[in-house]
Amino acid sequence: MDTLIANATIVTMNDRMDVLFGAYLGIEDGKISYIGKEAPPLPPGTVIDGTGMVLLPGLINCHTHLAASILRNFCDELSPSEALETQLQREDKMDSKCARAAATVAVAECLRFGVTSVSDLYYYPAATAEVIAESGMKANLALSAYRFIDASEEFDFETDEQCAELRRVAEKWNGYDGGRIRIDCGIFAEYTSNYKLWEGLVGYAAEQGLGFQLHLSESEQERDGCIERTGLAPAELLGCHGVWNVPAAAAGGGALTAEEMRLLGKKRASLVYCPISALKRALPEPDVPSCAKAGINVALGTDGCVESGSLDLWEAIRAAALSSRRSGTLLPASAVLMMATLCGARAQGRSAECGMLKPGMDADLVAVDFSAPHLIPCHNVLDGLVYCAKGGDVALTMVRGKILYRSGSFPTLNLAEAVNTLTSYAIPRVFTEPKA
Repeated sequence: MDTLIANATIVTMNDRMDVLFGAYLGIEDGKISYIGKEAPPLPPGTVIDGTGMVLLPGLINCHTHLAASILRNFCDELSPSEALETQLQREDKMDSKCARAAATVAVAECLRFGVTSVSDLYYYPAATAEVIAESGMKANLALSAYRFIDASEEFDFETDEQCAELRRVAEKWNGYDGGRIRIDCGIFAEYTSNYKLWEGLVGYAAEQGLGFQLHLSESEQERDGCIERTGLAPAELLGCHGVWNVPAAAAGGGALTAEEMRLLGKKRASLVYCPISALKRALPEPDVPSCAKAGINVALGTDGCVESGSLDLWEAIRAAALSSRRSGTLLPASAVLMMATLCGARAQGRSAECGMLKPGMDADLVAVDFSAPHLIPCHNVLDGLVYCAKGGDVALTMVRGKILYRSGSFPTLNLAEAVNTLTSYAIPRVFTEPKA
């Protein structure tokens, strides 16, 4: 046994939702090899004292835009239309060096808050993949493809600029390090593209065994506009072109119709609920119980820093639970934690490797320090995690048995170098106005 975490409270998130007190978790070759109330007979190579700690599966942030962290706080006080225009103007000035520095800072933020895997839908996926590879965390990365293709225009997936970029990234990074990095196909949304692009991407995803990421029915305006243009709601229209025939994770969903829910459930699609982003942007929130009843796998995400302000998934966990109380459809703490762990693993196609703590699974886990005053006393561990814990309470983040964050240290990342690049190169490039 390589590592033993001793005397911890272990929230397994297994089928029985077992919570073990004063327990032991052993790790060997990156896998969980032992969980029990008694210390294993053979001495481990390293012992980590888990006294006062709660161990749970690593959190999975199923929707974000990592490199967009460079735009954090820049347009918060603008109207939605002004903010979008401003964001697009600044993104046009970015390059891969900017994206790499911004993604590094964002990955550090994720690890600091106990996120062991992310689903990212943005630009510069090759730069982001380099950061993920170095960091040791897991990720499903998708290029946020967008553009309308005229009905008379010939579309060639092989030569289309965005599709060619996707193919290059997939050929290099999909399956990297035993599947630690996966590449998904993706579009920004239905209203920023059309069927020629969708069908080309779906065909490639089916051929290569890739997933699909997108934004879907985030607002009534988006939904009603699609119905007015086509006679179909967004999910129905996309379904006509095969999008739900591949494993898909759709972010948003606050304006889904009942028909859309039934379709997504029938196709076993995933919906990614981003409660902080929805609140910040005054968007409707999805009816999680109805979605789950329809057969949809509901996971959690933060969205990007522009939309939510931070990548702290604990904020999303708490907001999801509190919002359910307001709507009258109470989500128990166990369900919300499942959305942040096991359901996230399902959305990423990783449920065989992570999402719960049990022997044979990857040692992707988080240790939360419950000795902080705001976590004392703890009458119910699950409630404490959902309603009281904060991202800053994470003491250790581990992926495949490797420590990626511990007590303020990021052993796999050169965070200082990334911050220097961000401040000396990326920010001046993106935010400096040209001289008249």
